[in-house]
Amino acid sequence: MCGHNMFRQRQWSHVPVTTSNAICIFLSYINIFFLLFLCIVSNTTETAATTVKLPGNVSVPAVIIFGDSIVDTGNNNNNFKTLARCNFLPYGKDLKGGMPTGRFSNGKVPSDLIVEAFGIKELLPAYLDPTLQPEDLLTGVVIAAGGAGYDPLTAQLAGVASLSDQLKQFQEYVEKLKGIAGEERTNFIIANCLIFVVAGSNDISNTYFLSGARKLEYDVPSYTDFMLNYASQYVKDLYGLGARRIGVLNAPPIGCVPSQRTIGGGVLRECDDKQNQASQLFNFKLSAEMDGLNKILPNSRVVYIEIYNPLLDLIINPTKYGFEVVNKGCCGSGIIEVTKLCNQFQPAGTCSDDSKYVFWDSYHPTESAYKIIVQQMLDKYANRFF
Repeated sequence: MCGHNMFRQRQWSHVPVTTSNAICIFLSYINIFFLLFLCIVSNTTETAATTVKLPGNVSVPAVIIFGDSIVDTGNNNNNFKTLARCNFLPYGKDLKGGMPTGRFSNGKVPSDLIVEAFGIKELLPAYLDPTLQPEDLLTGVVIAAGGAGYDPLTAQLAGVASLSDQLKQFQEYVEKLKGIAGEERTNFIIANCLIFVVAGSNDISNTYFLSGARKLEYDVPSYTDFMLNYASQYVKDLYGLGARRIGVLNAPPIGCVPSQRTIGGGVLRECDDKQNQASQLFNFKLSAEMDGLNKILPNSRVVYIEIYNPLLDLIINPTKYGFEVVNKGCCGSGIIEVTKLCNQFQPAGTCSDDSKYVFWDSYHPTESAYKIIVQQMLDKYANRFF
């Protein structure tokens, strides 16, 4: 009878090598090889999502994200004062389990893709998620709220947490972290985590152009200065609270999202050049300001992250990336549906293959588009944080 006892006997005593013994030894080697193979496969599976290779002496214990609906993973779910909610189908239909979570897409959003790329966890939870566990805080959260912007009026119009409110929530988060991990470990986590700020598109598209709420006070150059002052102070405030690795994403080509084409693109639904020009002007100023802060804030890594052109390239050259539709979203008619208008009861339903669409609804990209943009972003900028 073959077994591990016989195998050990063959190693340590002089047992004659019979045909039966030889077969048993051979099978034992096969078993060991098979177990090693399973271990290798298992380890590969666990780390397959990690695409960012860190230097040997670098640690990224957590990711924390502020901003708007591009990165929100459900902080507005229980905020019934706002229409900026999407915790219902068909949102999230391609997420694990096909359950809506409050992510403004068909699946994962940049928050998830970033934390997954660093091998931290698969999904980055919303800070206000009632099911959030204490251990979830150790590796980071999303504090962003869909509808927010640099301009305080932007969040007020949308009925959501402003960036200032999000900063207060961050302070609460830090205190909770101290209760879990202690002050020394908390300080390490905050200093070494990656912090991202994603805002600006709602200020330009909604507060300035759509509602016109700021047009009597500002022209576009002065309004982008106004936004810039808030963006700059926000980074300083985060630094003052212990953050050192801070990435600030620029404004996208907001005039090319389907809803803005519908509203300001004329009969042919072209990109709205006025909104895109406003984004470009803001981005020019933001780039210089973030570079300046990186130089004057000691031991900081303030990284300006350019996503305007990567998204624009998907829109201009879709076939290069495997996309077919760029001027409308997958949900409903695709030309105006977003949040409450994109729901499972609408007659138009959703497109048959959302992987062919750059946009999921009339404002937010699909998971497929996000994957390309985030990978390009990390390839270009990840090493600048260290």
